[in-house]
This record gives sequence, structure tokens and C-alpha cells, in this order.
Amino acid sequence: MLPDDGALLLDMLIAARRAAKYAEGVSREDFNADPLLQDGIVHQIQIVGEAAGRITEELRDAHPEIPWRRVIGMRHWLVHGYRNLDLDRVWDTAQNWLPPLIAALELLVPPEEDL
Repeated sequence: MLPDDGALLLDMLIAARRAAKYAEGVSREDFNADPLLQDGIVHQIQIVGEAAGRITEELRDAHPEIPWRRVIGMRHWLVHGYRNLDLDRVWDTAQNWLPPLIAALELLVPPEEDL
């Protein structure tokens, strides 16, 4: 793993955790009614995808358990498809895709005390 890969994995993990934290304990109705919450979650998911896109091919190939193309594609969809934002897709990502991604990233990023 190149030094930049380690920093990028940490960026991904921090942003994914933030997005999941923002969505924690929030109902779908509250999410739909709160544009600031939507923006916060969308922004963190964009960071996850941007960092994933900068990870070396070697690391991505070594860790197929992480859905790299899907993560990067989500970032592209959020950034370039901003006019057609699908809150269902954002909510699904926050509720169903981020927790397993966080778990996979935690296996690749050293514990905080080792940083």
C-alpha cells in the first residue's frame, strides 16, 4: 500500500462514518424534510467516492470486497446528476451500503492508536 492509499482509506472511513452518524436515529420522513441533513449526507458520500477514485488500482484489485466501482459511481452520480437527486438512492446508501463499507474499511485502516 502506498502512503497516499493509507490516507485516502482514512478519508473514506471518516467520511463514511460521518454520513452514517448523520443518518443515525433519523426517520425517513425527517430525512426527506431536512435539506441540511440531506446535504450533509450527500457531501460525505461524495468525499467517500472522491477518495476511492484516487486509490491505486493495485490496492483496489487487492480488495475486491469493497465495491470500488459502485462507490466511485455514486460520487459521479451525485456530482454530475445533482439536478435529478434521488433521495431514495441517497437514503438507501446511508442505511444499507455505508455500514458494510465502514466495516470493510476498518479492516484496512489501522486503529486510531496506531496512527
